[in-house]
Amino acid sequence: MPQRLLLFAATTGYQIRVFAEAARRLGVDATLAADRCSRLDDPWGDHSIAVKFDYRMPQSVETFRDMRFDGVAAVGDRPAALAAEVAAMLGIPFHPPAAAYACQDKFLARQLYQAAGLPVPAYFRAALTEDAGALARRAPYPCVLKPLGLSASRGVIRANNQAEFVAAFGRIRALLEKNPDLRRLRQRALQVESYIEGREFAIEGLVTNGVFQALAIFDKPDPLTGPFFEETIYVTPSREPAATEEALLDTARRAVRALGLYHGPAHLEMRWNEEGVWMLDAAARPIGGLCAKALRFEFGGTSAPLEELVIRHALGEDVSGARLEGPACGVMMIPIPKGGIYESVEGVERARAVPGIEDVMVTAKAGQLLVPLPEGVSYLGFLFARGNSAQEVELALRRSHAELRFHIAAALETFRPST
Repeated sequence: MPQRLLLFAATTGYQIRVFAEAARRLGVDATLAADRCSRLDDPWGDHSIAVKFDYRMPQSVETFRDMRFDGVAAVGDRPAALAAEVAAMLGIPFHPPAAAYACQDKFLARQLYQAAGLPVPAYFRAALTEDAGALARRAPYPCVLKPLGLSASRGVIRANNQAEFVAAFGRIRALLEKNPDLRRLRQRALQVESYIEGREFAIEGLVTNGVFQALAIFDKPDPLTGPFFEETIYVTPSREPAATEEALLDTARRAVRALGLYHGPAHLEMRWNEEGVWMLDAAARPIGGLCAKALRFEFGGTSAPLEELVIRHALGEDVSGARLEGPACGVMMIPIPKGGIYESVEGVERARAVPGIEDVMVTAKAGQLLVPLPEGVSYLGFLFARGNSAQEVELALRRSHAELRFHIAAALETFRPST
């Protein structure tokens, strides 16, 4: 009998098809659990299961009580939390529910890092119903305001003074109140913390029985100084000295232990400055969007994508021998330059012809409403490059992006945050 994998993922996730293809190559019987209407066509043709990813949904957990699976995987933060609940119920190795939820709560994560002796900025939690002016007088400057449960820099705003704080507070509150998908966050809080100077990095890895295995260290060469923190370029291997890399890895290992992550993928974000490494966020899931397409691994004499490693690991296979294919690779998440209605793009073939570029994928669709950060949650697409060095890869991505011309029409009604 083929092994059975249960994958939790949102219907809007880019990685669903990639996981499906990896499962087919491995001969794995994969079932998708997604937040879709049960009457819609099954995207995998395998009787996918409709669930809800709302906070601690017991009905969705009970759906799986009498089912049998050999492994569990998840794409996205809320799917990872439900996956953790179901895995715990079925006795399948995965991250504990408490750890998955801690990854989604910036305040709780900060407390856990602090208790573990990791450096943390000054921080406090503020209810959305509190007076913004009074909170502004408490805040350290410069500071960063963050919704507790959002990821990918959504709703994250830097404030350099009290006036900017009040404006940012109102903007985040409007985001949480106007978006029905964020209903569970409306009565919660946001976090205020002192701004951390330094360069930013991401680490991709797997946790096996509580032990962290790093798969890639990404440099983020663009300065992320605010007022918003839109990520663009990820390049690996890191160009940092060995001592800095080891400090990053040591912090990742300590953060995994502090959160209680136990078995499965982990994606960690951190900053480094002359004072050391500062944890920003951790997720109980692999890197999001299509970014994983940049990563290929030498494993078992073949070339394997990240999704294949995640599946093998979830099913109990030892993947500790996987090594990142080199010499260097990277991805650019194409930022949205302005809000409006997406019409078209020029220059895709020129962008694809830039030496070192492996692929150009424009994911925006004609007629789509584009909303930039901090309110938005998507990108225009992705660029992928491979080369002999990280510098070469970064340059190829920038040259490719420069060839693209996006046509965006003004929207009659766009998201207008209140202040």
